[in-house]
Amino acid sequence: MDDAKALFRRVKTPEEGGYPGFGYRTERDGDMLIERDVAVRLRDGALIYADVFRPADGQNVPAVIGWAPYGKHPHLKWTLFPGADVDPDKISEYTPFEAPDPVTWTRHGYALIFPDPRGTWNSQGAAATFFSPQEAEDGYDVVEWAAAQPWCSGKVGLAGVSYLAISQWAVAALRPPHLAAINPWEGCSDMYREFFFHGGIPSTRFLDNWETRTHARVPAEDTKAMTRERPLLDDYWREKSADLSRIEVPAFIVASWTDQGLHTRGTLEAHKRIASREKWLVVHGGKKWQYYYAEENVARQIAFFDHFLKGVESGIAAWPKVEIEVRERFSVARRRAESEWPLARTTYRAYYLDASDGSLAKTPRESSSSVRYPAQAERGVSFDHTFSEDTELTGHAKLRLWVSAEGADDMDLFVALEKLDREGNFVPFAFFNAFEDGPAALGWLRVSHRELDAERSTPEQPWHTHRSEQPLPADGRPVPVEIEIWPSSTRFAAGETLRLVVQGTDVKRYPPGLVAIEHQDTRNRGTHVIHTGGSYDAMLLVPVIPPRR
Repeated sequence: MDDAKALFRRVKTPEEGGYPGFGYRTERDGDMLIERDVAVRLRDGALIYADVFRPADGQNVPAVIGWAPYGKHPHLKWTLFPGADVDPDKISEYTPFEAPDPVTWTRHGYALIFPDPRGTWNSQGAAATFFSPQEAEDGYDVVEWAAAQPWCSGKVGLAGVSYLAISQWAVAALRPPHLAAINPWEGCSDMYREFFFHGGIPSTRFLDNWETRTHARVPAEDTKAMTRERPLLDDYWREKSADLSRIEVPAFIVASWTDQGLHTRGTLEAHKRIASREKWLVVHGGKKWQYYYAEENVARQIAFFDHFLKGVESGIAAWPKVEIEVRERFSVARRRAESEWPLARTTYRAYYLDASDGSLAKTPRESSSSVRYPAQAERGVSFDHTFSEDTELTGHAKLRLWVSAEGADDMDLFVALEKLDREGNFVPFAFFNAFEDGPAALGWLRVSHRELDAERSTPEQPWHTHRSEQPLPADGRPVPVEIEIWPSSTRFAAGETLRLVVQGTDVKRYPPGLVAIEHQDTRNRGTHVIHTGGSYDAMLLVPVIPPRR
């Protein structure tokens, strides 16, 4: 098979997705003019269709584009995501999934454009592909089409959450001449490592749900089949990630500590790697959709675009370059301004695992010990450290283990950092899009994927190549592995405990029907063994932030 060739599947038709009739038409709602199914011609002659919302008075306005394959007509209801805490009464009926609200934005003098990408819904194309170079080129064409419309000022921005953020990296990297600013709100930037696989382990449950959200009259790319067909990082997967170094447009980037297993890592990596000279980063500790539609944050989005699309002095010169929330527990956090990410004053501290007593110690044990757990058990082993003074952990963490397996030549490792209060009770955090019982941070690794990229790895952030598989030694010798733990920010008071969990299954699992991250296709069998002490330098490296003077 050619590296770039995908497998395809049949998907439900637009009619099965509640498409409200196809064909150009206009309507008006108060001061807003709505154009449905506007034809946009791409560079190869294909037509895709967009809904356009703009002020009805005919004023010349900038355009903001929200690009995703879920359907430009609002049909995914927030009630499908219990616990998301998005009040449907606070956003208009015209708002597509994870997109800006047209009523709010047109009142502030913007046109909003929501295209159905090539091959999706009623847009033309031989097939629908996702995160592809073709999709990025099409996004470029729509930016330039929008800028040329008689109602447009010639300034165009990109906005939205998740897929609508991922598409921004791809389009901005192509540098459309009329793209003036982007607002990526929690979006992966390394599709292999963050969306389809975690540490080389396929992300199955989320893909099962995600693949149902697109409708088309043509076949759609079968990304779940491709995770089985191509488990290693090759050109097929590399083409789904943008060249972040080419992004130079002003960017207001929003990430969260809570989207562990989807957008946390990639949004922060993108902020580090884009070449934009004017960029701002906000990292929050709440639920992503609730945070996106909060009135205060919508005002921030508009202020950002007012500055770069309208030339209005909107106060963003006073914004800190970086703003983070340091979390205490679910819904309790302290907001703080910073000047860079990662924080330059970070001190990395090592805690050594001791299998003999389940502790995380400041110094390694001279004698070795080991601990075992069944590979498919719902709970593995844990190691604790209780802080003697108030301690903030903000940034990347890393776990170094020595492991072997009895009865298997591979093993999938699932890692969590948890917080316990002074009484030893689990302290919950917001998690993924709608949950309130999450850990502080997560990490994963398929041990056969343990090869490191020596150039990209740092002491605090291992970078795995995922280019080949290395089975465990047949003689049972322990092997060293380094596991990336995704960035987080947590404050521990004196007497509270940091717990490290290591096991062979997902640390958080949810009932069927809920949209969640889960890995059901593991290679685990037999017994996992973790070796510590002596010649086995198993340790957890954590980012300690000293208090400011």
